[in-house]
Amino acid sequence: MKALRRHTLAKAIQLSLLVAVPGLAAAQDATPQQLDTVTITGSRIRQSDKVTSQPVSVITRAQIDQSGATSIGDFLQELTASGKALNAKFNSSGNFGYPASGGGIGAGSAQVDLRNLGSQRVLVLVDGIRWVNESSASGVSGSADLNTIPLAIVERIEVLEDGASAIYGSDAIAGVVNIITKKKFDGVQLHAKQGSYGHGGDDTEADITIGGSTEKFSGVFSAAFVDQRGISSSAWGQSSMPVPGAGLGAGSSATPQGRLTFCDPRIATAGTPGFCDPAGNDWFDLTLNNGATPNYNGGNPTTAPGTYHDWSGADRFNFAPYNLLLTPSKRKSLFASTRYDISEGLSFHAKALYNNRVSRNQAAPEPIFVGPFAGTGGIADTIVIAANNPYNPTQIALDPATNFGWVTRRPLELGPRLFSQDVDTWYVNLGFDGAFNAGARTLDWNVDYVHSENKAEQRFQNGFNVAKLKLALGDVNVCRAVPGCVPLDLFGGQARPITQAMFDYVTTDQRDASKQVLDLFSANLTGDLFDIGDRHAGFAVGAEHRKYQGDFNPDPLRQSGESQDSFAAPISASYHVNELYAEMLVPWLSTFSTDFALRRSQYSTFGGATTGKVGFRWQPMQDLVVRGTWSEGFRAPNLGELYGLTQFGATLVDPCGPTGTPGGAPQYRQRCTAAGVSPTFEQANTQITTFTGGNANLQPEKSKNYNLGFVWSPAWSSAWASRFDFEADYFHYKVTDAIQAPDIQALLNGCYDGSISGAACSGFTRGAGGNLNPPTDFLSNLGTITTSGVDVKVNWASRPMDWGQLTASLQSTHTIGFSAVDTDGNQTQQAVGIEVNDSAIPSWQSNLQLGWKMGDWNLGWDIRYVGAVREYCANAAKLPAANCPETLTIPGPNGTTVANPKFVPFAHLGATTYHDVQASWNHAFGMEGMKLSAGVNNLFGKDAPICVSCSLNGYDAGTYDLPFRFWYVDVQYKF
Repeated sequence: MKALRRHTLAKAIQLSLLVAVPGLAAAQDATPQQLDTVTITGSRIRQSDKVTSQPVSVITRAQIDQSGATSIGDFLQELTASGKALNAKFNSSGNFGYPASGGGIGAGSAQVDLRNLGSQRVLVLVDGIRWVNESSASGVSGSADLNTIPLAIVERIEVLEDGASAIYGSDAIAGVVNIITKKKFDGVQLHAKQGSYGHGGDDTEADITIGGSTEKFSGVFSAAFVDQRGISSSAWGQSSMPVPGAGLGAGSSATPQGRLTFCDPRIATAGTPGFCDPAGNDWFDLTLNNGATPNYNGGNPTTAPGTYHDWSGADRFNFAPYNLLLTPSKRKSLFASTRYDISEGLSFHAKALYNNRVSRNQAAPEPIFVGPFAGTGGIADTIVIAANNPYNPTQIALDPATNFGWVTRRPLELGPRLFSQDVDTWYVNLGFDGAFNAGARTLDWNVDYVHSENKAEQRFQNGFNVAKLKLALGDVNVCRAVPGCVPLDLFGGQARPITQAMFDYVTTDQRDASKQVLDLFSANLTGDLFDIGDRHAGFAVGAEHRKYQGDFNPDPLRQSGESQDSFAAPISASYHVNELYAEMLVPWLSTFSTDFALRRSQYSTFGGATTGKVGFRWQPMQDLVVRGTWSEGFRAPNLGELYGLTQFGATLVDPCGPTGTPGGAPQYRQRCTAAGVSPTFEQANTQITTFTGGNANLQPEKSKNYNLGFVWSPAWSSAWASRFDFEADYFHYKVTDAIQAPDIQALLNGCYDGSISGAACSGFTRGAGGNLNPPTDFLSNLGTITTSGVDVKVNWASRPMDWGQLTASLQSTHTIGFSAVDTDGNQTQQAVGIEVNDSAIPSWQSNLQLGWKMGDWNLGWDIRYVGAVREYCANAAKLPAANCPETLTIPGPNGTTVANPKFVPFAHLGATTYHDVQASWNHAFGMEGMKLSAGVNNLFGKDAPICVSCSLNGYDAGTYDLPFRFWYVDVQYKF
């Protein structure tokens, strides 16, 4: 048998680790007890002090069950320390292209962010070993997809809210999520769950767990199935009605009736016959009347419009009802874990997992943008619509070089864009562990090999081949000479739909694929190094080798620029890293200890890095522990950040917009005029194509962070409570050489208000009609990110009474500061209390859990609070808007305009509170092992605050819940 160290610790402090966890522990007496040594996330040294130098939250299986969560990601994103991360409420796959983060779209995935530092800065472990990063068919991400880990296999989750690069290596800058799987289980457990939002989104879950053990052997097998249905955006009035951020105010210029911007050289306009003014003074901007067929009579459309009228914002198309509020996902998994004791000091362990996810995103029918105003930087900008195209109502050549801005058309008759992902995850872990005696001491060791891969394919339906659009709109004789080519009608509106034969030629399915592979070898040794009195100084040393391989193979049409959706270049790359680490825990006094860690990493891509960590634990009295850490961190650039070239349809507000709009603020006018932009100019499309991609010259980002806090379990509370714990921690993170892309909106604004100049502004140029050409937004080691705040956690339980026992748990995070500043001193818009880029950092986030237990009955009431935030009205696509009721300018003297003193620069997104309730009945209906639960999340159907600058559905899907109640019934039966 292994020799295990034991020592005494006061009961209140034993429980303090669980302060961060609501409703965890049953009441216990205050008698000190002996504890076995265990390994706690954040250290590889086995120790008996439950309160270590760093803050760790332990989330039990009971907590997860009580939440009604469908995935690990759903649960973790509700932590108060959590920031924005992808989840099933994001429906942006293909709709915007590939964001500047370099991590791909992540369609259908669920990620976790801590401290608002990004999911790529959170390390996800499974049983203490790294998990493979996602692919999702859209790139090679630096983040793990938690939907690849089935909820059915989870025993508990440990969240380290502290940097840990010295312990675990790269990516652990913001913290660590360690998912502990079931390793020993005797019997059979059946589980089923059914839930619904009442507007779709039905959730069906079923899993079975079978396990058994003998003196030397233990094994667990689990099979699970989850079917989460989608919810159409049309089910919510915020999206289906013309409201700010989701309706006409921020709608698309691509409409079912079409839009045509051109100059007719046959018509004398502005006193210059036969000439098309490059400034657009004699250009027409027309749209077809509702229900009409084209009748362009060759005269001046202003005085003799035929069946057309001048385009205005009222003609914009509300695309939101065609999107999804909740994306569907179907997941199937198999998991097996086994352990065999070969001898007294040697054991073999193995785990294997297969997980399949089939998910889908949906967007409004793909708009066709043809002409230089499209601003794609590709083929679409160069298309000429021939005079002999049989559907061209002008009967003149529409040529980008002389007289053509664009034609747009939203073909509703084709149906929505569909993006379907099929993602397979394989994981195999083989290893040995054991113990041996070194003199009078016992040392524990383990070696592990892991092979894991995430492989994804995505099918994009109802997209267009731009090269075929060019043929079908060009010279009709050339088209008819090409097999299958049918002249295309973009001018007929809904009264003259595009025919199936036309669609058959210009539409095509597109298929993207990506894959990430992680191979890992690790070896660890831990034990006691020496004694100080009756105390043991522990140590841990180890080595690890990791090899990463990433491949992204976008559809050939994307690679050639022939996809109407977005451009993407392939990636196939790999790198490896070798690491050594050492850790020591020294108990100088019975009440005071320190721990130290050092890690050396050697990368094949950029060289070496060394990180360190120091922590202390001081227990000045039996019921109080003071703790703190200081650590260095680093994050190596991942494959998606190093390589590849893509496009992203950023929703930008042009500073040179018309006077009285967000972009037309007075501070921009001087430089807009100097750029040749008239006061009446309006950017043709707010979704401006941006070139994004990796940077092979990236270096690792570095960080320093410290935590200082205490855990107090007052002994005097035992007179009226079986448990009362209080915990508070101050945190501070500073990331330097941060890998990120510039805030493109802040950069654009700064270049036109004069606060930014020089090379930083060289990427903003203008083309046809004054429209912005596609800028670049590539990754670099941009600057510094700093954040700080306080975590407060309280746990209380009454003494058991005849009428039951009451419990209450509170977790609150107060984010004091957040800033991201580039090397030139330019600060991004992201800050505490600000909503920007579909992401908010509330000053306060709190979770309160109230519970009552009596016999086999449990009642729970969870209250989740998200503090108020503000958003910049200048980021809204249109004004006036509901939350920004004043216009930017008002009439001034002598026909001028001046700034409106009543203009509200910020929209207010009020504080939001959600209520979740659950009731459970153990041994239901007198059946031993049966547990029946029923609950409702978002009990009062709380709507998310309207966000006038948010994309798609007009709310921040990373911060707020869906607007509907989610009810569910859950049954577990173990025998």
